[in-house]
Amino acid sequence: MKNLKKPAVVLLSGGLDSATCMALAREQGFSLYAISFRYGQRHRVELEKAQAVASAFQAEKHVILDIDLGKLGGSALTDVSIDVPKHESVDEIGEDIPLTYVPARNTVFLSYALAWAEVLQSNDIFVGVNALDYSGYPDCRPEYIQAFETMANLATKRAVEGDRLTIHAPLIHWSKEEIVRKGLELGVDYSLTSSCYDPLPGGFACGHCDSCLLRERGFRLNGMQDPARQPL
Repeated sequence: MKNLKKPAVVLLSGGLDSATCMALAREQGFSLYAISFRYGQRHRVELEKAQAVASAFQAEKHVILDIDLGKLGGSALTDVSIDVPKHESVDEIGEDIPLTYVPARNTVFLSYALAWAEVLQSNDIFVGVNALDYSGYPDCRPEYIQAFETMANLATKRAVEGDRLTIHAPLIHWSKEEIVRKGLELGVDYSLTSSCYDPLPGGFACGHCDSCLLRERGFRLNGMQDPARQPL
C-alpha cells in the first residue's frame, strides 16, 4: 500500500538531540527521510550512529552526503590540529562561542535538506537545534531558524507556487533534561546515539567535551546514567 503519510526531512547527526527530534517527527505522523553529512568531521562515530538510528526508526530513506568543510578549516571538529576543549564539569563551560563551532554548518546542512524536501514534495524539515543547553552556536538560535524559514519560502519553486515550507525545531527551548525525558517517553534508544565531539578509540565518549557534559547532566537529572557510554 502506498505510504499516505506526509514526508518530512529530518537532519540526523546520530546524537541525542537529532534522535529525539526524529522521534517527535514520527509522533506527529510524518514519514521520515533522514539526511546526514560526511563533512570532514574528525571522526566517523556519529555517522555510524546516525545509520543505526535511521534503521531503528525505519526511515523511508537515509542519505549521507559528502561535503568537505574540513578544507575550509576554522573548527576543532574539522581540523585535528585544533584541540577540542575539555572540562571537568558543566560549570566550566564558558559563554563565548567555542572552537567546536563549524562556520555556517547549519546553513549548509539546512540548504541541502531544503533541496531534498523540494524533490520529495515535502513542506516540513525537522532539525534538532537547541538554544538552552547548548554550546553557544549562533546557528542554533530561534531567530536564525525563523530567518532561514523566511529565506526558504522565497527561494524555492514549491513555496513560490503556494506550498510553503516549515522548519520545525521542536527542541529549541528545551533543556537537556527535558529532551531526554521526552525521548524516553517516545521510546528512543539512546544507546544507539553518540554526542561526543572527540570520541576515544573504540567509540567511547570522552566524557569531558561540552557535548558530553551537557548530555550527561540531562541523563543524571532524569535519574539515570547515559546508556551510550560504551564502545561501538
